[in-house]
Amino acid sequence: MVYQNEKAIYIRIAERICDDILSGHYAEGSRVPSVREIAAAYEVNPNTAMRAVEILQRDEVVYQQRGIGVFVAEGARRKILAARKEDFLRHDIPEFLRRLQLLGMGIEEVVRAWEQNQEVNKDLKK
Repeated sequence: MVYQNEKAIYIRIAERICDDILSGHYAEGSRVPSVREIAAAYEVNPNTAMRAVEILQRDEVVYQQRGIGVFVAEGARRKILAARKEDFLRHDIPEFLRRLQLLGMGIEEVVRAWEQNQEVNKDLKK
C-alpha cells in the first residue's frame, strides 16, 4: 500500500477504511474489521488501530456495538463524500490550478486528457 508520508499512520488507516466504504466494499450497516484485525492487516500496534477507529467514530462513519463489533453508520458514504469533496475543492483544486499555470497549460488540455481517460476506462469495462 502506498501512503502519503506527511500523515500519521492511524489517519491513513482511517482514510483507507473510508475508501473501502466509498468503493462499496463495506456497505452501510455492515461490519468492518475489529481493532485487532486492523492491527494485524496493517501490521501496526493495536493502539494505532484503535486511534483509526476512534477517528471514524468521532466522524460518525462507524459505530461500535459492545461485544459484537464495529459497523458502518447510516449515511457514512454521504458524509465521506461530502468531506472529501470539500477537501478536494479547498486544497487539491487550488494546487492543481497553480501547477497548470506554472506549466503554461490551459483547461482545454485537461479536458482532452479527461476525455481520453474516459474512453480508456470505457474500453477497460468492456
